[in-house]
Amino acid sequence: MTDAIDQLLINALMQDSRRSLKALAQITGLSAPSVSERLRRLEERGVLRGFTVEIDPRSFGYQLQAIVRIRPLPGRLQEVERHIIATPQFTDCDKVTGEDCFIARLQVRSMEQLDTLLDRLSLIAESNTAIIKKSPVKRRLPPMA
Repeated sequence: MTDAIDQLLINALMQDSRRSLKALAQITGLSAPSVSERLRRLEERGVLRGFTVEIDPRSFGYQLQAIVRIRPLPGRLQEVERHIIATPQFTDCDKVTGEDCFIARLQVRSMEQLDTLLDRLSLIAESNTAIIKKSPVKRRLPPMA
């Protein structure tokens, strides 16, 4: 379980994972060595699994993002999963319950690239695609309390 100070640390790191120990110490009212020890314990317990950066795909020419719901053709589930994993433009994918087996995020440079990738997928699965216009909620934590 986490306490209020752990939650302050986690929230501060979610806002900026590059914050220094000194900055985290100021936020929590602890010393830098105490913050370091708390972070180490949070990592050991698996609460903190990594520190990351956020990249804007448009910086690399990926102008469109799409959510693709994927339903494998009969007997092709494993093949579809391998295909998704092997296609680097799929940047996120969840295996889900319901009519569709996978919900994936796809980054593409153009509509033509989207068509090409979906055409390859159509040999082994049915798909339904929605172009993302805006993401009003970025990755965030659920309530901790």
